[in-house]
Amino acid sequence: MRKLLYFLPFHFFLFLILGICLQFYFRIWQFDFQTLAIIHLIFLLIFLFLNFRKSVTFLTFIYFFFVGISTVFIQNDANYSNYYERFLKDNSSVVLKVDKVLKSSAYHDKYQAIILQIDNQKTRGTVLLNLSKDTLRNQLKVNELLISKPVFLKVNAPLNPHQFDYQKYLEKQGIRQQIFLDKNEFKSLGLGSRTIKGWSEQFRDLVQVSMGKYHFKKNELAVINALLLGQRQDVSKQLLTDYARAGAIHILAVSGLHVGIILMLLLKLFTPFEHFKYGKTIKTIIIILILWMFAFVAGLSASVVRAVTMFSFLAIGQQFGSKKIILFSLFSSLFLLLIFNPFFLFDVGFQLSYLAVLGIITIQYKLYKIITFSNFLVDKIWQLTTVSMAAQIGVLPLSLYYFHQFPGLFFLSNIVIIPFLGIVLMAGIVVIFLAIFQIAPQFLADTYGFIISLMNRFVTWISNQEAFLFKDISLSFWLLLASYGIIFFGIRFLMDLNAKKAMYFLASCVIFQSIFLFEKVQKNQKNEWIVFYKTRQTVFGFRDKNKVEFLCNIDSIQSINSITNSYKIGENVQESFAKLNSNIYFYKNNPILIIDTLGIYHLNNLKNPIIVLQNSPKINLERMIKKVQPTQIIADGTNYKSYVIRWKKIALELKIPFHYSGEKGAFIKSD
Repeated sequence: MRKLLYFLPFHFFLFLILGICLQFYFRIWQFDFQTLAIIHLIFLLIFLFLNFRKSVTFLTFIYFFFVGISTVFIQNDANYSNYYERFLKDNSSVVLKVDKVLKSSAYHDKYQAIILQIDNQKTRGTVLLNLSKDTLRNQLKVNELLISKPVFLKVNAPLNPHQFDYQKYLEKQGIRQQIFLDKNEFKSLGLGSRTIKGWSEQFRDLVQVSMGKYHFKKNELAVINALLLGQRQDVSKQLLTDYARAGAIHILAVSGLHVGIILMLLLKLFTPFEHFKYGKTIKTIIIILILWMFAFVAGLSASVVRAVTMFSFLAIGQQFGSKKIILFSLFSSLFLLLIFNPFFLFDVGFQLSYLAVLGIITIQYKLYKIITFSNFLVDKIWQLTTVSMAAQIGVLPLSLYYFHQFPGLFFLSNIVIIPFLGIVLMAGIVVIFLAIFQIAPQFLADTYGFIISLMNRFVTWISNQEAFLFKDISLSFWLLLASYGIIFFGIRFLMDLNAKKAMYFLASCVIFQSIFLFEKVQKNQKNEWIVFYKTRQTVFGFRDKNKVEFLCNIDSIQSINSITNSYKIGENVQESFAKLNSNIYFYKNNPILIIDTLGIYHLNNLKNPIIVLQNSPKINLERMIKKVQPTQIIADGTNYKSYVIRWKKIALELKIPFHYSGEKGAFIKSD
């Protein structure tokens, strides 16, 4: 950890990240590309003629910060003159190219598509393509060209507090709009110019067809596709949940774990090369080629490319055997990837992969040396345990921040599965290539399927141990940063017990406690009433300090779990449930009147209430407003849109605030 603190490339990397974040969130650079190039040239000339070491170091920090800004600006398609949004017109003819096949939803097949041309204008930019599902039509292929006259729509922001923001997620992929097409609204122009990604997908299609002939069970084939081909679309929702609850979800995503295991096996396999002249160099070149061949087989997805890039650099660093060079290799791969695509920084898989590897490099050996075992088998189990522990320490705060749960038996699932994962991966590659040529014996396929099935059953058993699964953990962004401060200074103190490091560690603990207490005080001062958005259902939330009561118009609360859990975890409050059984409620002495299909609002002594329209009541809104004189009108998700449009027009004419939760999101009234 100390080496990392004084490791200069680490500081350069921090300034690069700072530049990326500031440009992405605040758009601090809004000039043209020519000015950008001139400033880079000025920096390079200064470095060429400036010899004072401290000044060069300081300017290097500034330059890396500027590089971060530049990469985001350059990678943002909207900054180019041929960005597709500049040429959109009604009824424009658009040519799209499928760039990536995404996981389908219940009603649509989803793709990432590049806008190549609008009418006669060549364009650039990426959209989310949603095609209505049709059992008679095969899925589109990567590099397939389509022509259509689509309507471009903005991706909606979440309508309820603390729900997953799909709009921001897509923006970090460079996607700002989406289109929806039925089967008769587009025409396929066949495959365009082939890319290496297209060849990779064609190879994977061949593999899947070949493997399908060997009668694997559905879950077995789905996991094989996930493990080896990077195709997780067919894994059932329940099985995905089981792997997540067992702390083994990373096994189903071809990423750093798989590539790292393959690298370790290859390093062992090609050890004899080191006895020859230039053997280490030849060994490294062969290993890197094999890693990139695996990336091709796994579909060249962003996660695979990132992992193979990272471990290619680590393979080069491993040749020298120095931890400092390995660290340099790790940060070199980070720098290269973020220069190539700065939006990788916001990818959860990217963050988890690098933090896990960083944890293993900096912590694992120290943990391993705490206890020594003479028994070879026990020693290997302890070594694997420390690898898992080091990786988990590296990613724990981030996992809690994103996923709000901690699988207590993660070490058990990792100790049992990971030692055999290398064999599973290598055996799978053998089965795949034999299957392609239709020479794989059925007993081999059956044996491999049985092993995958055993792994699935073990993971399911682990996930069912509810007592060891800690769920609904709330961790704010500032507590996330403070947690990493405790980990960093805590490990430094444990590795070198002295007063100075103890002081730093205690200071980090005080900072964590201060943030925790501040957030707790803020939480205990908050009161609000919320009308959540949910189609065909009315959901209220009455918040009183650290407690919230959810009221809904149905007996089962399962259908609103996604709303209530997001709010409960995001706000870190205790929840309770009740049924809506009245038409009148109060928030801070403000009356709330629910007008439903009965249309009742003639109530004595009811002055200036907040009106909630529910289930499309057939009322004369203008008459109701004059009679009741409401301070606010809210239409929730149970109403017909045609009614809402008419009500909104009347409310605006009579100057009454109108809020439709299906358009503006949840209505929140607070102190």
